[in-house]
Amino acid sequence: MKILYYDCFSGISGDMNLAAMIDLGLDKNFLLSELKKLKLGGYTIRFSKEQRSGITGTRVDVITDPSEKPVHRNLSDIEKIIDTSDLNKQVKSLSKRIFQKLGKAEAHVHNKPISKIHFHEVGAIDSIIDIVGAAVCHDYFQFDKIFASSVELGGGFIKASHGILPVPAPATVEILKNIPTKIGGANFETTTPTGAAILSTLVNDFTDKIEMVIHKTGYGIGHKVTESPNLLRVYVGETDSVQNSDKQKKSEACMIECNIDDMNPEWYDFIMEKLFGQGVQDVFFTPLMMKKNRPAIKISVLCSPDQMNKVKELLFTETTTLGLRSYKVNKTALERKLGKLATGYGEVTIKSCYYQNKLLHSKPEYEDCKRIAKERNIPIREVLKHINTLLE
Repeated sequence: MKILYYDCFSGISGDMNLAAMIDLGLDKNFLLSELKKLKLGGYTIRFSKEQRSGITGTRVDVITDPSEKPVHRNLSDIEKIIDTSDLNKQVKSLSKRIFQKLGKAEAHVHNKPISKIHFHEVGAIDSIIDIVGAAVCHDYFQFDKIFASSVELGGGFIKASHGILPVPAPATVEILKNIPTKIGGANFETTTPTGAAILSTLVNDFTDKIEMVIHKTGYGIGHKVTESPNLLRVYVGETDSVQNSDKQKKSEACMIECNIDDMNPEWYDFIMEKLFGQGVQDVFFTPLMMKKNRPAIKISVLCSPDQMNKVKELLFTETTTLGLRSYKVNKTALERKLGKLATGYGEVTIKSCYYQNKLLHSKPEYEDCKRIAKERNIPIREVLKHINTLLE
């Protein structure tokens, strides 16, 4: 199982997270090209290498144009920017989930409806870049599971748009409810609301004890130079050793199903998007006939055991079903790898599958092909034909 582990001994911020992902090997040009799909101006992104306590890592600075006037956006403003972008559906959905978590926290702190909340710091361009960038990174790496340590929050006071606030900021505390944290390890804000929202949305489980085989380490450098190393450390590794010579992944999953014969068909696309936004493994719809010869749809959701409660809640609250079925299933999956291929249209992501260490087949990432076809105004079959020729 390919996992990511956040070691938050010095907290997490949006820019530290982006920097750590770049340090892990995310192509910065790919990140920049994806962020351009937001169609936002007035900023540049600078990548640099720095050291903290002798440890070398990556630093990311989102530099806004000083001539640009600050814009206070509400949640619907930000969601409109995301929805009208050319980002893929998964990145859009995850970005909005992170912002919704921030919005709910701010609404609770200020005792206002979420629609009335105007983001200040987190509505600025740099925070939009940090959050959408986190979703782009998550979609790019395709980790099977994400873990994190307990989170250092820091101490002292910060100056915000609402005045002087204690550390951790109230929104940070609200977001990290029921998540293990530590306070007072530093006399500054080590975990920002943006970092907290990214972490609480992406992470499957928080633990300080994890058995894993580490394959790669990345360091995201924080902006403050302090006595203790101000950086975010991340590990990529595996939690279970591969015993089969064919490297098939065997794991336990859960199937949750319900039959629906009285729901507006327009809702199904929205429900599927929300389910995938929760990080489930698969969602599919099957037409069937129910009692009194009523046409119906069976919704099937494949997820990990720890996602069952979230999936059940979503199906009960977002559909018209009155009941659910759930049962455990055993999964066997081929080893899969992502790579890059240079083509006449530029670099394209390639997915490859292996059985007994032999390549079975490879295919280009559909979203890359779709983007090329739109940018060059050519049929997508022409793009696929060109790329498949290179793969043969």
